Amino acid sequence: MKKTKIDHYTDKEALDFHRYNKPGKIEISSSKNMTTKRDLALAYSPGVAAPVKAISENPDSAFDFTSKGNLVAVISNGSAILGMGNLGALASKPVMEGKAVLFKRFADIDSIDLEIDSEDPDEIIRSIKNFAPSFGGINLEDIAAPDCFVIEEKLKEILDIPVFHDDQHGTAIITTAALLNALDITKKKIDKVKIVVNGAGASAMACANLFKKSGVPHKNITMVDRKGVIYVGRENLNQWKSAHATKTENRTLTDAIKNADVFLGLSAKGALTKDMVKKMSDNPIIFACANPDPEIKPEEVEEVRDDAIIATGRSDYPNQVNNLIGFPYIFRGALDVRSKVINEEMKVAAAHAIANLAKEEVPDEVVAAMGGERPHYGKDYIIPSTFDPRLISVIPAAVAKAAIDTGVARIKIEDFDQYKEQLKQRLDPTVTIMQGINNYIKKKPKKVVFADGEDENMLKAAIAFKNSNLGIPVLVGKEDLIKKQIKKIGYNENFDIEIVNSKDSDKRERYVKYLFEKLQRQKGMLERDCDRLVRNDRVIWASCMVACNDADAMVTGNTRRYSSSLEKISKVVNPRTGEIMFGLNLIVNRGKTIFICDTSVIEYPDANQLAEMAKSAARVVRLFGFDPKVAFLSHSTFGEPATDRTKRLSDAVEILKKDKVDFKFDGEMQPDVALEELYKELYPFSEIVGSSNVLIMPSQHSAAISYKMIKSMSRAKVIGPLLIGLGLPIEIAPLRTSTSEIINLASIAAYSADVIDYKKN
Repeated sequence: MKKTKIDHYTDKEALDFHRYNKPGKIEISSSKNMTTKRDLALAYSPGVAAPVKAISENPDSAFDFTSKGNLVAVISNGSAILGMGNLGALASKPVMEGKAVLFKRFADIDSIDLEIDSEDPDEIIRSIKNFAPSFGGINLEDIAAPDCFVIEEKLKEILDIPVFHDDQHGTAIITTAALLNALDITKKKIDKVKIVVNGAGASAMACANLFKKSGVPHKNITMVDRKGVIYVGRENLNQWKSAHATKTENRTLTDAIKNADVFLGLSAKGALTKDMVKKMSDNPIIFACANPDPEIKPEEVEEVRDDAIIATGRSDYPNQVNNLIGFPYIFRGALDVRSKVINEEMKVAAAHAIANLAKEEVPDEVVAAMGGERPHYGKDYIIPSTFDPRLISVIPAAVAKAAIDTGVARIKIEDFDQYKEQLKQRLDPTVTIMQGINNYIKKKPKKVVFADGEDENMLKAAIAFKNSNLGIPVLVGKEDLIKKQIKKIGYNENFDIEIVNSKDSDKRERYVKYLFEKLQRQKGMLERDCDRLVRNDRVIWASCMVACNDADAMVTGNTRRYSSSLEKISKVVNPRTGEIMFGLNLIVNRGKTIFICDTSVIEYPDANQLAEMAKSAARVVRLFGFDPKVAFLSHSTFGEPATDRTKRLSDAVEILKKDKVDFKFDGEMQPDVALEELYKELYPFSEIVGSSNVLIMPSQHSAAISYKMIKSMSRAKVIGPLLIGLGLPIEIAPLRTSTSEIINLASIAAYSADVIDYKKN
């Protein structure tokens, strides 16, 4: 069983992250244009009066005229924050904001965090009851037991929207899915297995309840708390623990574990010992879900048993029991049918959907999202990965159907196939793309040079690259300055990352020789000129590291203009044979993905260069999993108006026709014609009007202006510019690029180093 290092970040990095740009992690934005007086009049007075009257006459119409139907409140009083205990309502806000971000990221659900400064369950219930009409669902979080039981039960009675305590039910749903598959693999019957649950908190009780709902007899589940087995007749049990009491002579975990088929731990590190594991039945199922350290480590189990199925709550072992697989998608399905509750049938449906997904053959697009690894249903794959993009279409559909079937849905879904397709469109493709790339490079770690090692963002990116196990970073710069920056970020100055300095490295002579052999006839340079370049320029030095096989890939930029970095790199590295160099940006905005080129290299490409760009862009776009549809953009559409400057675009189209390329293309056309479907009826002869995803710009100026305007003035996500056509895996970050963007470029460079055969160059 493979175990990898857990990501680590300093407190300062975490504080800087939450403080950067705008404090916190969420903000409110308008979903309507608010640019004209008419817009404002419709949005507020007097236009707002119409939906007000409609809602007063029919409260359900609030789903039609407000954000209620896609809005969840994430609520806590801070009495049980993660594993840190009762730190107060305000201290829980970063966690609740984080939960709101997860709702948006994984299921496109808008969410507001609300922290209630009270430990009185009745006061909390009254507060939620009074503001609940604003929301389509309530997610309770980090509220200590037994108050969480009281609050949830009462709110379910008085509200007509879903109320879901994720600490309980999210864990229960994922654990039940894992149990169903583990039983299937071990050929054990759900109504015959003996289960021991160690822990008697909210999540443990919810798991036990859902196990019973799924077919496990009450008498077959033994629950153990800090005082021992919860048995019938034990004194001082509250009503919730009493519900799980069984008639048994066992009094300790050691007693109960004998011949048990399943151990579920939601307790503390070290609670389950190797001696206890030895006493379990054949093919034991062990879910050790305490975080961050499980009740027993998988490798400890494997020391005494080779027939166990093991799951934990951690991402560095197989079979992670992770609530992220559940709560966003469960709420998505419930909201989409305007469900009044999340009932037991909906939870069971979610558990079965998750379990069945793990049994399915994993398609190629999922393999790509998971980094090239094709998991197979079995002991080490009983739960789908959190990276699996099918989760968004499978779980909500199952939950929505269960809501409809049990009569708690306000609306019905007539076509579930169409609904699933709509759900898929909610995913951010950039996330899936980078997940796939990152998973891939983790399995084949590359040495990546970060050429501007003294720059704070570049340094943070290198540290994160290392801590995330994406590869082996090398920093170029002065060691004393880099160590000061490392200390400033919050790490020990002796942090274990290789630092190289061109002035004192024994590699200098080899790099000078390489550069001189390359440039002596091209540029007429002398050997001393090459020595000066290698000694004094870290971009030249870093490029030589890659060219001379002392590193696999490189990322630079951020501290200088793109053209300046490219000029330096071009002294060391030639373009790929038969290809043209250009910049390609991947942009995602409102669910639509486009690629724009050339954003950074050729100022005014001719027809042949435009055609070559289209060919290379199509190749790269396919690597990202898209079917290329190439549009040559202009101020004119198919020759109207015709000018001398549009001819090279139409000529590029003719070149591609003669070359009989294997992708769709057309032009010249204006950008709205390329992107908006309403133009299809005007130009029915073109296959790509309204559906283009690769935009070839007429010049570098228009390309750079376009993508930077999109990035600055919208919520678009941008990856790039990617340097296409260079003979080695090197990427250039534009001026003042963020740490996350640098990490993306470093990951793509490492990925390119493995999937592209640069030796053919």
